[in-house]
Amino acid sequence: MDQDSHCTAEKELLEGVSRITTFSTTSPSDEEENQPKAEISCQVRKENPEKDDLQDSKTTLSPNSSMTTKELQEYWRNEKSQCRQVKLLFEIPSTRIVEHHLSKYVMYKIIILQTGSFDNNKSVIERRYSDFEKLHRNLLEEFSEEMEDVTFPKKTLTGNFTEEIINERKLAFKDYLRLLYSMKYIRRSKKFIDFLTRPELQEAYGCLRGGQYTKALEILLEVIGLQERLTRGNPVAIVPTLCAIVVCHKDLENPASAFEYGEKALSRLRVHTSHRYYIPLLETMITLAYELGKDFLSLQEKLEEWKTKKDPIRVFTLKELAVREYVQ
Repeated sequence: MDQDSHCTAEKELLEGVSRITTFSTTSPSDEEENQPKAEISCQVRKENPEKDDLQDSKTTLSPNSSMTTKELQEYWRNEKSQCRQVKLLFEIPSTRIVEHHLSKYVMYKIIILQTGSFDNNKSVIERRYSDFEKLHRNLLEEFSEEMEDVTFPKKTLTGNFTEEIINERKLAFKDYLRLLYSMKYIRRSKKFIDFLTRPELQEAYGCLRGGQYTKALEILLEVIGLQERLTRGNPVAIVPTLCAIVVCHKDLENPASAFEYGEKALSRLRVHTSHRYYIPLLETMITLAYELGKDFLSLQEKLEEWKTKKDPIRVFTLKELAVREYVQ
């Protein structure tokens, strides 16, 4: 190979690597700022794995040689997305005072935005002072060193409902969330993610258990985007939510939509076939595929293959699993 051809080939290779490895990063520290982009984009898989609460992303195996071309493409797409992090911004534009017979408190409206995105990528939640306070206590237990210099708005004996105090807390809580999110171990922790998603998920699953599938689906579709962005490095984490959406669509007699979300859930379980949702999801997808006139034989083969490798155990249906989530 002559020198010009060698240089051209090397340039194309470098450009190909750059396209794969250059992703936006989330709240880099001073040390991360000085590292090459390619190293920053994938460092979540290298640093101190013993401190990560989200372990499933570290158990990723090599793709199975029996995968179809479509399955392999989906597998590698998910693999690459594990290195891609999303930067989120927190805004608290407004509040409202809630008065009950024996209590009165302020609800803070939190808008969570993905940088560089349009308004349809925002999530809106509400939390009260006691929710923030509980989060702070929980984080202090697990991340005492990281939380050492994090300040929290103190309670006051009087004036908690004055406009001045409420506005001060709005700014304080905005800065508080921004600071927590800037610390990798905290933003990836279950306690932080639960603070931002658990109340909505509890409400949704409560509606699902009560047969209110339309209301449950509405809430689940609202929260799934935020949950996915918060757990980008661990795609298996949103499988229960995706499966709950499948259950709602199926019970609302929307098989096409149920199958669509089922495919999303299955794609995250390609190499996690021991996951408790894998077999119930496969069984549901076989039923949906048959109903829709789609290929169900490949799904049936996966089910039979799993059964030959595993000892017979009792497996819940997808709906039975879903109604057990977030039970107090």
